[in-house]
Formats: sequence, structure tokens, C-alpha cells
Amino acid sequence: MALHLIKVCVGIGSIEELAAVQKGRRRPGDAGSPHITRHRPKRADEILDGGSLYWIIKRAVAVRQRILAIEELTTEEGRRCRLILDKVLVATVPWPRRPHQGWRYLAAADAPPDLATQADGSGGEMPPREMIAELKRLGLM
Repeated sequence: MALHLIKVCVGIGSIEELAAVQKGRRRPGDAGSPHITRHRPKRADEILDGGSLYWIIKRAVAVRQRILAIEELTTEEGRRCRLILDKVLVATVPWPRRPHQGWRYLAAADAPPDLATQADGSGGEMPPREMIAELKRLGLM
């Protein structure tokens, strides 16, 4: 079973803003969106077996991106890790989450479901994200 990472999306207020920032960072021909982090995950093999990076935006998990590769690199600041993320952003059911520094491991069983794959299998229009977050906070979803 895949292992995921979860990270606060600092300075970003929406999924659309995250998409725009990542698009601006990509160079022509890039296979995915690069994201630099300080530490390399020790459980990289488990993450590369279908894992994603779940982004916390405004105190709730809002979106995920599949992790395509994990690379080590050396910068002026020292050794770093570059995560190569899929260009596709997949919206998730808003999952309240407190902010934290850096990234954390996230077990597949604890990850929020994608908005398109609700438990009831409905493919209809979803309520606004704010309403979903409030229902989740109240324990009604």
C-alpha cells in the first residue's frame, strides 16, 4: 500500500493559486512540477509506489499530487531533496488539519478521498468546498 506525504502549502490561498505558482516554476520539457524540501524521506520506496503529496491550504487538506520521483541535489544551502510532482492537481474532500513545519508521512488509510470518488459513488455536482469543510468540521460528513 502506498505511503503519502502531507505538507502545508505556505503562502497559497487556493488550489488555483497553487496551480499557477507551479506552472510558473516549471521549465519547458519538465515531466512534472518540482518541489524542493530540506530532507529526503527515508521511506522513499514506499512513497514512490503510488504515493502523493497532500497539500494543506487554509487549515484543511485540499488537494493532492502524485509523486513521480524523489531526487537528491546540492544547493548553496547544502543537501536538499527535490520531489517531482505530477502536473495534475486532484481536489480532495476538505480534511481539517493543523499546520505543522515540513512534511509528515500520511498513511493511505488516513488520507482524505478525492472529491470525484465519494463513498456513495455519486458523480453529480459537489457542494462548495467551504460547505464541505464545515460539514466535516461538524462531523456530519
